[in-house]
Amino acid sequence: MSRIIEIDENHIWHPFAPLKGGWPIEEVERAEGCYIYLKNGRKVLDAIGSWWVSIHGHGNKKIAQAIYDQTLQLDHVIFSGFTHAPAVGLTERLLKILPSNQEKVFFSDDGSTAVEVGLKMALQHFYNKGINKKRIISIEGAYHGDTFGMMSVSGDEGFYSAFKDYMFSVEQIPFPNGENDSEVIAQFESMVASEEVAAFVYEPLLQGAAGMRIYSKETLEQLLIIAKKHGVLCVADEVLTGFGRTGKHFASLHMSTQPDITCLSKALTGGILPMGITTCSDKVADAYQTEEPTHAFYHGHSYTGNPISCAAGIASFDLYYTKEYEEASARISKKHQEAVERFSKHPVVANVNALGIFFRMEIKAEKAGYFSDVRKAMYDAFMERNLLMRPLGNVIYILPAFIIKNEELDMIYDAIDEVLALQGVSQ
Repeated sequence: MSRIIEIDENHIWHPFAPLKGGWPIEEVERAEGCYIYLKNGRKVLDAIGSWWVSIHGHGNKKIAQAIYDQTLQLDHVIFSGFTHAPAVGLTERLLKILPSNQEKVFFSDDGSTAVEVGLKMALQHFYNKGINKKRIISIEGAYHGDTFGMMSVSGDEGFYSAFKDYMFSVEQIPFPNGENDSEVIAQFESMVASEEVAAFVYEPLLQGAAGMRIYSKETLEQLLIIAKKHGVLCVADEVLTGFGRTGKHFASLHMSTQPDITCLSKALTGGILPMGITTCSDKVADAYQTEEPTHAFYHGHSYTGNPISCAAGIASFDLYYTKEYEEASARISKKHQEAVERFSKHPVVANVNALGIFFRMEIKAEKAGYFSDVRKAMYDAFMERNLLMRPLGNVIYILPAFIIKNEELDMIYDAIDEVLALQGVSQ
């Protein structure tokens, strides 16, 4: 056992894993492109963008240079009462591709806080206007983060059992699964008819931690139309779905009806540095256009608007906002659709589908969901094949960097074929 592993096992508490019997720990020496190089000499293909953040692959030199240059010029400054070129530059770039009604940009630290900011922004909007709207609606199975606010609006697969008594009340509509969509729409309309609902918080078109579940853009369009009709602010959690991953810059752009608030993180800096951003329309911001001190938005973080993270975001944007990335998105999407056909009739596959560069496959299992028994067996089997795949229970997914090659995608599909054939993964 190396000294690094020994100290890690004795002292470091890793996320989303029990202290006993969790994920096996591997020592990483370096990473480059789509590969993670382990200390023991193994080369592992990263098929999931290292927790859904990496869109350019690891070790991108353009982003690294931007970080270096910015560090020498301005590493950090309080963002209250000051501004700087990197924050303004990133804002200008984002407004080019966000839904056209988004006008104000609020910086924070990560995905959870970006959505937390969005929800607080929506609730205080009505408080400032003296309107009694306090109810919140989300979708069953949602995952929006781990702060108390985001735990409250998320589904519960057992993540939050210890904290249930401390959460605020949120109403949820069923996940629209293609068979119940009419009922979901009718239920939503009934819920907002009271005119007491302040916010509808949702992951547009795809729920991540729930198993990369994809739902209909037509159904979401109807929900948004109904919400707008009743003055409900729509908060789109694009932390996972932003930056081209669904085939458009943002999943919200698949619909004509635009969100009032949009929440970003993960790929925002190319997966290099932490940053969250929440944007909103002038309609939302108008409630804050007052000199009344209690109507200011009192939310902030020590590293809000950090210049180095903003510089990384600018470099990432400039890499992403090119014809090459548009072509890469179409190429990966085409490969995934071919893989859907390949696996659709496999005897242990319950269902398989794809959206943009997302590919997801649900495996038949006695116990479904995040805590399915097949989860660890599949993880270990993929790692034995030098492939980083982190199944969500009995759901396998692929979310690669845009730079992945077709032959590397074929390696992933072939490995899935091999793993599906294992006795431990069959029904």
